[in-house]
Amino acid sequence: MSTTTTTGTATAPSDTVQALSVGSPTKRDSPSPAARVRRVTRLLLTAVTKSAAIAALLLLWETAPRLGLVDRTFLPPFSEVAEAWWGLAADGQLADNARASLVRSFSGFGIAVAVAVPLGLLIGWYRPVADLLGPLLEVFRNTAALALLPVFVLLLGIGETSKISIVVYACTWPILLNTISAVRNVDPTLLKLARSMDLSAPRLFQKVILPASVPVMFTGIRLAGAVSILVLVAAEMIGAKAGLGYLINASQYNFAIPQMYAGIITISAIGVAFNQLLVTVERRLSSWRVPAGA
Repeated sequence: MSTTTTTGTATAPSDTVQALSVGSPTKRDSPSPAARVRRVTRLLLTAVTKSAAIAALLLLWETAPRLGLVDRTFLPPFSEVAEAWWGLAADGQLADNARASLVRSFSGFGIAVAVAVPLGLLIGWYRPVADLLGPLLEVFRNTAALALLPVFVLLLGIGETSKISIVVYACTWPILLNTISAVRNVDPTLLKLARSMDLSAPRLFQKVILPASVPVMFTGIRLAGAVSILVLVAAEMIGAKAGLGYLINASQYNFAIPQMYAGIITISAIGVAFNQLLVTVERRLSSWRVPAGA
């Protein structure tokens, strides 16, 4: 009787870690022509739907004051607002004020990300740190940033420091809380598999924790991006000499209503553009994720 011996192929630990890694790229089949056509059609329909809603809003804005449905003194037609916006852009006022606001907003937002993400990872992963800082976080997370604006002004003055600081404070909480939640809700199966491979703590964070936390973490970052603009506009209405908040407040004070709405539109456009930028960054960092239904 002959005995047949089967020789197994050993799997290198590095290959297993690469397979376990959440962030490892997944090979996908290229979509068929029909699938590409359906995708393009769906994108076009979505774009048309969104454009139609905006066009309807602008049409209503233009016609309602002209038909006397609202007082055009307080809500001028959109064409007058567009003319005022062009005038502000032409003489440089819009660019100067937008630049001042963007520097303050992005500075505060960047500092908040640099502080809140590492702190959120630490609190989410190490229970003693969470127990120590938990009560303090509960106090400050429930204190509105604008309620502390007078405190920031008293302590730091009405200069740039107080405005950037209030943005940092307001942006820290959505990033911090979402990062903590992201770390605590990583798939336990992934963690068990990683620990069974005897991964070191740095490798565990690099290969499992960070990639799995990116989607929820970026939800907080996108919320903070919107907050960084909204809070700054309110802060610029107190003691500022430049910025979109200052422009809106000064226009309202001088009863230049079209210029006031022009400033508001500019803030909305900046907010939308900033959010789309963050969405693009999130997609690049989450390129390993397989879309639902794929």
